[in-house]
Amino acid sequence: MRLVIGLGNPGDRHMNNRRNIGFKVIDVLANNTNIQIKTKKKKSLLGTGDFEGHDIVLLKPQTFYDLSGEAVLYIASFLRVPVPNIILVHDDYSLDYGEVQVARGPVEIPHLGVQSVAKALKSDKFVRIRLGVGPVPSKGKEPTEQEIERHLLQDFTLPENIQIIQIINDAEAALRAILTQDIEDVLSRYKLGTSFKTS
Repeated sequence: MRLVIGLGNPGDRHMNNRRNIGFKVIDVLANNTNIQIKTKKKKSLLGTGDFEGHDIVLLKPQTFYDLSGEAVLYIASFLRVPVPNIILVHDDYSLDYGEVQVARGPVEIPHLGVQSVAKALKSDKFVRIRLGVGPVPSKGKEPTEQEIERHLLQDFTLPENIQIIQIINDAEAALRAILTQDIEDVLSRYKLGTSFKTS
């Protein structure tokens, strides 16, 4: 069994934020696989089903972003899913909008959601699907924490919304590769700036 977690903030006002792209991927995956994400358990929404012949659980933590680890730890423990079988889908402002990469281990940038999960699980050895939502607008220098937060909590622009289906398709391709191919091979192919593309 694999536990596939999308990160985001609950509530209608956050629904279309860039930070909620992990939720969007999980919702489309659920729709494409006829998995109903409606079971409520320990501050989470989840559903179980099949993807490419593999048993998966799709999870959307209903805590806020920086407390995602609470929900993940409870569900992973309840279902007895080991850390290597956990796949985290999350936004990444250090990647250009539309890039989809796979990683494992320490997070590349400060990231409250990923750090919360790693702290709760006492391990960062889960697999991550990184979804680019950058770059962060700044005045020709490194963006400040406030600029980053503002960017992530803004809704997708119209051009971004037009492109989002392709991003979700690429994220689905990444998940398919993780589930059906040797993970070390997947990581070696996609850790050096090569992104998943389905077209």
